[in-house]
Amino acid sequence: MKTKVLSFTVIALLFHQTVSAQFSSRQIDSLVEKSMKEFNVVGASVAVIENGKIIHEKGYGIKSLDSKQPVNQLTNFQIASNSKAFTAASLSILVDEGKISWNDKVIKYIPEFKMYDDYVTQNFIVEDLLCHRSGLSLGAGDLMQFPDGGNFTINDVLTNFQHFKPASPFRTKWDYDNQLYFVAGELIKRVSGITWEEFVRTKIFVPLQMTNSYSSTSYIKDRTNLALPHLTTAKEKKTLSLYDFGPHMNGAAGGIVSNVSDMSKWMQLQLNGGKYGPKLENTLFTSDRQREMWSIHTVMEADYSPTYKTRFNGYGLGWGLEDKNGYFTVEHTGGLDGMLSIVRMIPEKKFGIVVLTNTQQGGIYLAYSIANILSDAQLNVPPQKWITNLSKAYQNSQGKNDMETAKIWKTVDSNKNIKIKNEDYTGIYEDKWFGKAEISVKDGQLWFRSLRSPKLNGPMKYYQANTFVIPWPEMKGMDTDAFTMFTLDENGKGQSIKMKGISPAIDFSYDFQDLDFQRVK
Repeated sequence: MKTKVLSFTVIALLFHQTVSAQFSSRQIDSLVEKSMKEFNVVGASVAVIENGKIIHEKGYGIKSLDSKQPVNQLTNFQIASNSKAFTAASLSILVDEGKISWNDKVIKYIPEFKMYDDYVTQNFIVEDLLCHRSGLSLGAGDLMQFPDGGNFTINDVLTNFQHFKPASPFRTKWDYDNQLYFVAGELIKRVSGITWEEFVRTKIFVPLQMTNSYSSTSYIKDRTNLALPHLTTAKEKKTLSLYDFGPHMNGAAGGIVSNVSDMSKWMQLQLNGGKYGPKLENTLFTSDRQREMWSIHTVMEADYSPTYKTRFNGYGLGWGLEDKNGYFTVEHTGGLDGMLSIVRMIPEKKFGIVVLTNTQQGGIYLAYSIANILSDAQLNVPPQKWITNLSKAYQNSQGKNDMETAKIWKTVDSNKNIKIKNEDYTGIYEDKWFGKAEISVKDGQLWFRSLRSPKLNGPMKYYQANTFVIPWPEMKGMDTDAFTMFTLDENGKGQSIKMKGISPAIDFSYDFQDLDFQRVK
């Protein structure tokens, strides 16, 4: 799923803070409580593994502003893109069983799969589904799932790649991609005969005794210990609805709901090379498969900070991989609207940490603060004031974003009395992969309505020239407002529409810039 990744420039700030090499539960409590206050986080939970042993599992804050019930170590959160490692593990199990090879062509199992180029289609292998090296741009096609509530199906995903223009040559560049993980989920279904959700449940959750984890929100019958997502701004805090992948899409890119107690078992499996059980007598996937998942398949730019002396950085199969001060580290973040998570491991130290939060904006800063402070002690690097300085970065980022969007809305306000001919813009417009949108008039106001994604429905405020701004009523406060730019014919009649987000903070999964609507009526 969409992953909210803090820039390496931000997380490489160098400030000193005195901490011990090993943290007590009381010290961790203090760090989390301070971070929650600093980043305005509603609820969180943290688990820590040292020397292969669980030393801390605890919840903090509340599950929702509505219930005000406390979070505990079994409180479930949506882990979003941390689900990707479970998809990689599922495919690894199928490789171990001899049912697939990483080098198999995807079209061997999914003949209708079609990319933007025939060569790429014919040579796209199973491994490529997990490496973010497809040549597609960052988050391409994610608007089929974000916001939720649309009627796009896995069949749309399998065939819509042909309508995108590549952003880079095939297998040359890392650009994060959710859509190909949905394809991986479909491949698992076709090879195994069961859905991705059932495969993860029966092949991973059951053996590891992750008894309170779910591969779909639809599987959750008792929701009393489920955290709800939240949006926090300078003006308000509000509870959001859980993101729902819906009945027509699998959850392979981000559908898992779990808790720190179960995620500790997941990290121990990883730290033990795919083995589990009281005496590590059982194998979920072999050490060969783990080496493949933990080998760099797509090279990324390394952060050459004087603190970590990072020499390599890249993406494996469902995991981000880099070295920090000479230690190999394994990590992934996850983000859905109002839910953020991080899993980080240092295999040589048998160290792992998972942080789950239920708050947009500040949640990822809290997660990085806690993960960085605790892992830095393991890495033997000079300690840093992570909470203080990430708080400064957070405030600066929010301030910059607010300034940029305020300028746009100031222009909208100053031009509100300009008269336009609404009839020049009304009609039905269609994008090849996203479908149709209707531009109509409601109470004298131009209105945009996607026919396939109901939450993309809102008033079109005149900005300037042939451009409007749409504030989506159902996503208020989520930095998803969008420009709508018309191309007119010689008579001033709208012929096409391009779009893009107005906020620098818009999540890449709202890929409005990839839309190209053409008038059809």
